[in-house]
Amino acid sequence: MSHPQARKPFRFTGWHFTFILVAFFGVVIAVNVYMATLASGTFSGVVVENSYVASQDYNRWLDEAAREKALGWHASVTRMVDGRVQVRMSGSEKAPLPAKARLSGEAWHPLGQEADRAVSFRQQADGSYVSFDPLPAGRWRLRLRLDGDGHVWRGQEVL
Repeated sequence: MSHPQARKPFRFTGWHFTFILVAFFGVVIAVNVYMATLASGTFSGVVVENSYVASQDYNRWLDEAAREKALGWHASVTRMVDGRVQVRMSGSEKAPLPAKARLSGEAWHPLGQEADRAVSFRQQADGSYVSFDPLPAGRWRLRLRLDGDGHVWRGQEVL
């Protein structure tokens, strides 16, 4: 007759605890390295070239932004079938849009996957503006500037 061997009870030892700690911190470090790699690959890190010089212009920028906001102008941006950009501007009763104004812009890809590019517009008979060149497919941010009758308006739109 054979006797079943008695099982040893499980003992949690220092080696078990060491393995759990190493595994836990290994996962944390691996995830942090992965996230840091993604972050550094998609953000240039430059907001302004020289923060001291930018601080000298800060109050002027605030004054310009207040004047632009007081105009009450707004832009509506759409991509046409051929990839060109159409911008429709709307004025306000206090400050109607000038009949002849020049619209210019800069398109930039939020993640830096495409190079920034200048966008030139031509005013159409209906008052809208259409870009000369198409923009590649994808998500773009447009910084727009409208100059006319001594007024300057700046806006930023997502396309």
